[in-house]
Amino acid sequence: MTVREVDDWKLSSPSLAPVQTDTDWTEESISDTGQQRPEELRSLWHEIGFTFSIAMSQILTQEYFVSGFTVILPGLVQGHIIPESSSVWPASMFSLAVASTTLIFGRLADMYGGRRIYICGTVWLAIWSLVIGFVKNEILLNLSRAFQGIGASAMLPSGLMLMGSLYRPGTRKNMVFSIYGACAPFGFFVGILVAGAAGGLATWSYYFWVGAALTVFTSIIAYFTVPGYRRRAVKTIQQKVQTEAQSIGRDNDEREQQDDDIVMDWVGGGILFLSLNLLVVALIASSQAPNGWRTSYVYVCFILGISSLLATICVERWIAKCPLIPPSFLCRTQMPALLLSLFLFYGSLSIFLLHASQYMEQSMGASTIQTVAWYAPMAAGGCIISIFGGYVLHLLSGTILLIIAGSAWVIAPLLFAIAPSGANYWAYIFPSMLCATIGIDITFNVCNIFITTSTPYNQQGFAGAVVAFLLHFGGTICLAMAGVVKRKTQSSLGERKSCQAVFWLEVGCATIATIILVAFVRIGEAKSDFTVEEKSEQNNKLQSDTTLEEKLGTESQISDS
Repeated sequence: MTVREVDDWKLSSPSLAPVQTDTDWTEESISDTGQQRPEELRSLWHEIGFTFSIAMSQILTQEYFVSGFTVILPGLVQGHIIPESSSVWPASMFSLAVASTTLIFGRLADMYGGRRIYICGTVWLAIWSLVIGFVKNEILLNLSRAFQGIGASAMLPSGLMLMGSLYRPGTRKNMVFSIYGACAPFGFFVGILVAGAAGGLATWSYYFWVGAALTVFTSIIAYFTVPGYRRRAVKTIQQKVQTEAQSIGRDNDEREQQDDDIVMDWVGGGILFLSLNLLVVALIASSQAPNGWRTSYVYVCFILGISSLLATICVERWIAKCPLIPPSFLCRTQMPALLLSLFLFYGSLSIFLLHASQYMEQSMGASTIQTVAWYAPMAAGGCIISIFGGYVLHLLSGTILLIIAGSAWVIAPLLFAIAPSGANYWAYIFPSMLCATIGIDITFNVCNIFITTSTPYNQQGFAGAVVAFLLHFGGTICLAMAGVVKRKTQSSLGERKSCQAVFWLEVGCATIATIILVAFVRIGEAKSDFTVEEKSEQNNKLQSDTTLEEKLGTESQISDS
């Protein structure tokens, strides 16, 4: 990212740390800064509380309210809350709401700070998690799931923004992000465990009420531990850069006004919201409509969705003064290839989580409790791998780790796809679960750290929004494609073979994503390093010094002549 690009889009920001001259920095001092606790977190207990409150967003929004819902779906059908033919809608509403609004909340977090957006998101999610336990019809269920997704959409980008902004590149950031990543398999396991217990011992409503209680607890902890980091940091930076402003060649008043330059792109956000919803509705409806894609409302929604998406691109590229998707982000080396591969990987994850449960219960005859037990290696392995990763991310190349993860992404569904009738758990399911958790956790940790570390301070909300968008929109699109595959093959192949056809689709998605990573993405070790702003400051100072030397040299030549 060049200085010119930053100035053009008015999205540069001052450094998070004191601006130092080249002579101040040593390899040892840089390493030390990556190991220190952020000064905004006053004690170790404060840091633990902060990490817990942000990690809960991963447990609740990424997994608990997604994985557990698939377990209680049969109870909703049996209780006549929804017909079986419409069960895909409440399952997709949550992720669709997150995908279509998360970029908007990411921009709001960049404008107003992560703390208030995060806490408001927890309160909103708690309210609708309580309400949904009382609904008695399909319409209210779908609406409540969508409103739940809006709360999750506020929490995810602001949570990642807070972590990415507070922690400098280094081992401490690696460990915190590894803990955050470990909460994904743990949250998945907790979700299906609570849902299974609620469905078997009481009623499905308790699944949502337990989630509401956990969200309220998270909101309380966040209120006392999440720092109002943005405003304090900007004030501190303004004081620190006063002595360096002239050497960098920029006026300090310009720095103080930079945050005000970030405004909401309501037009682009609104059109993007419309396009994503129309596309997903068309894809989901195509697997349920009487005539598939030939049904009028299906292809009309699809055409309108594509048209709206093209309109979004035009608005973001040529009209918006402060685009919701900064061009400087997509222009970074390797970023488009990385985002495409993540889209396919996260789509593969959604296929695996939903259809693996269905395969184990419907084709292998596993009970709900047995299914929960079969997922236990995925949860335990995920926690171990994520924590271990915190100690090695600064030692091993991110590219090597992603190749390992990509191989695991391919093997996990492949074992389900080739499993014979009456397959043994230890021969097929157990290694598949281990491969799934290897792929998920390594990818999540390496890519989150890379994206947040390579993103400027006042784009951290956008960086978090991109991660959440890829996870949920990729999952929604790939699940819709999986539904089409299953519908087309079920009558001719039967239940088990049609489910395995879906796993072959997942194998294809994971293989393409892995090839893209190997061919186009290169990520180094997650070592202690300068922030994006510090690198920009150094480049500016170097350019200023070079210009001054050239000017002095020219004047010297003139005087000699």
